[in-house]
Amino acid sequence: MCVPFSTVYSAESKATKQLAVQKSAALPAHLTTRIQWTKFPHPNYKNEDLKEQNRSAIIRIYADETGNVTKASVQESTGLSHLDNLLVQAVREAHVKPHIENDTATPLIGYQTFSLKLDQEDVDACPYQFESKNWQAQQQNRKTPFSYRTQPQLDIDSELLNGHNRAVKFNFKVNKHGEVKKVKVTQGSGIYALDQKVVQAVSNSQINVKRTASTLWMYKKSSFKDEIKFNLNHCE
Repeated sequence: MCVPFSTVYSAESKATKQLAVQKSAALPAHLTTRIQWTKFPHPNYKNEDLKEQNRSAIIRIYADETGNVTKASVQESTGLSHLDNLLVQAVREAHVKPHIENDTATPLIGYQTFSLKLDQEDVDACPYQFESKNWQAQQQNRKTPFSYRTQPQLDIDSELLNGHNRAVKFNFKVNKHGEVKKVKVTQGSGIYALDQKVVQAVSNSQINVKRTASTLWMYKKSSFKDEIKFNLNHCE
């Protein structure tokens, strides 16, 4: 029996196409730090899920030779388990572009970084008052090295914190009238504008020091120190 040439050619052509990209779970998984997605993971979260600060995480991903995500685990946590679970779920619903090696699709192991930012449109700016360590102790009638005559005026709101808790430590000198001079930041917040607002508030203040026989000299370029913390949960 003689098979027409055209029929043989057609059969060979189909076989060639079928073998163009083969699937193999027998080959070792390809390891990469740059996953290519055909369907990118899109976690759904709100500002309250972030607990009022920006978060980041790294998810370890296992995908089979077809690009289906078979396993996802937390490599570096956001610090919040429920948020980690949202990321893992989003990754499981996504799809990876298969890795092709020598015309053969292989399983893949990779990592995906997520940076979760607060939606500033949903964040109401929250003002902060000058609630320094020394000022708070004053208000509780505790013994302090000095006392502010009035609460220093501070012009800061939560937007300036840029999504993180902040703290500023500083020292200063006073003249014989108790007027603050030469404020110096000894440990900054990491945001220059925030540090300078604290410096400005302290510079415009005055203090009292209890006079005793041993402290008669204290208004002669004496140095004092204080610190103030700005926590994001202040407005909750």
